[in-house]
Amino acid sequence: STYGVPRIVFVNKMDKIGANFDYSVDTIRDRLQANPLPVQMPIGAEDEFEGVIDLIEMKADLYDEDKLGSKWDTVDIPEEYREEAEKRREEMIEQIADVDDEIMEKYLGGEEISNDELRAAIRRGTLTLDLFPVFAGS
Repeated sequence: STYGVPRIVFVNKMDKIGANFDYSVDTIRDRLQANPLPVQMPIGAEDEFEGVIDLIEMKADLYDEDKLGSKWDTVDIPEEYREEAEKRREEMIEQIADVDDEIMEKYLGGEEISNDELRAAIRRGTLTLDLFPVFAGS
């Protein structure tokens, strides 16, 4: 990174054939030697894509099919995705803790980490180029 410009990643076209969020994240890590931080997880893929789960807020944004994604409803995470979302949130917090001392202290101390603290740590990690937040959509 010659210019030191902070980056975020948007994995687009999750509703298209061949969409694979996890493969995209792994490719960013492997080919770009970057530290992608998924802060969302998709609900479905290809023609089954329904929306995303916000791993910070632990809420789901379900898209209204009739509005082509311009309208969505924020709801509790559907039960069939809850366990996977909790696992991914834990992985996200561990990854943030690897690059942020404040979060590391709280994490190792077993303390509760607020959503505001997570957002602030993600911001710090993004500005220092230690983290590349990854979002999903269509």
